[in-house]
Amino acid sequence: MALDQNQVRDIAELARLQIDETQVDEYQKNLSSILDLVDQLAAVDTANVEPLAHPLDAVQRLRADAVTEDNQREHFQQVAPATAEGYFLVPRVVE
Repeated sequence: MALDQNQVRDIAELARLQIDETQVDEYQKNLSSILDLVDQLAAVDTANVEPLAHPLDAVQRLRADAVTEDNQREHFQQVAPATAEGYFLVPRVVE
């Protein structure tokens, strides 16, 4: 599918691209070759081709959900400036 220069200018305007008039021929050739490649890909018969596997279909190996460390809340809160009922107290930043 060959594009003409007016179509290239329209595409550039729709894409909010500013192209120089001296480059319109180059853009025309490049865009036309891309569209020709898309036409070639669309012409390929894929009726008997099995779709590729989707990454979300894979089963992930998960580690066992086991506790690996002891609760050290009191140890960490000893150096905190302010705590109450096991929580860190911070200054209010949103009124």
